Amino acid sequence: MERRQNFSRKREAILQTVRGTTEHPSAEWVYHQLKAAYPDLSLGTVYRNLSQFKNDGVIISLGTVNGQERFDGATHPHSHFVCERCGRVLDVESTFSSEACSRISQRYGVLAERCDVIYRGICASCKNENENR
Repeated sequence: MERRQNFSRKREAILQTVRGTTEHPSAEWVYHQLKAAYPDLSLGTVYRNLSQFKNDGVIISLGTVNGQERFDGATHPHSHFVCERCGRVLDVESTFSSEACSRISQRYGVLAERCDVIYRGICASCKNENENR
């Protein structure tokens, strides 16, 4: 019985770690954040839980950034900016809305349920670092 409670606590900790940051973390980042508090936590457990949370719609996947899948605990419609130099991911405002999904659905006869927009370029830190060289 205790093992089941540990699993539930770890599962909840994984979810709260993703929801509690604006870092748009990878599984490895989540693992390193929780390892001290949960010494028996495995990276595989983090991956499995993130996958399940993603499938359940509790978190979203932003896709792969610098070789690692990145996640967002904020599931409301919003866009992202990805720095192609350092991999930083930022939430950004966008003019895209649920109306865009409706237009696409009507035009192509599909059921578009969400619209993901990712802007790519160089973040302010990398830009400033480059200018100071």
